[in-house]
Amino acid sequence: MTDSAIARIGKNPKYQELKAKRSSFGWTLAIVMLIVYYGFIALIAFNKPFLAQRLGAGVTTLGVPLGMGVIVFTVLITGFYVRRANNEFDALTAEILKEESK
Repeated sequence: MTDSAIARIGKNPKYQELKAKRSSFGWTLAIVMLIVYYGFIALIAFNKPFLAQRLGAGVTTLGVPLGMGVIVFTVLITGFYVRRANNEFDALTAEILKEESK
């Protein structure tokens, strides 16, 4: 790709829209993930008795399912990003490339 093509794509309003949407969405998901992760770490640091509560008569404590929940949340939020990227962001990218290849 030539420098002039890169410059034209950079000025394309759809490219600017793509950049803004992708950046905003990425930062939003990153902040949500940080809140979940550091919230769990804060519970470990400041409220160990809460996490040490046993679930039923067994040996499993509340911290185990909460920790697994953080991992599951990570997988779900990644899937959410991938789905939106494949549907919305890839469609915008294809439109931009189609316009610029004319």
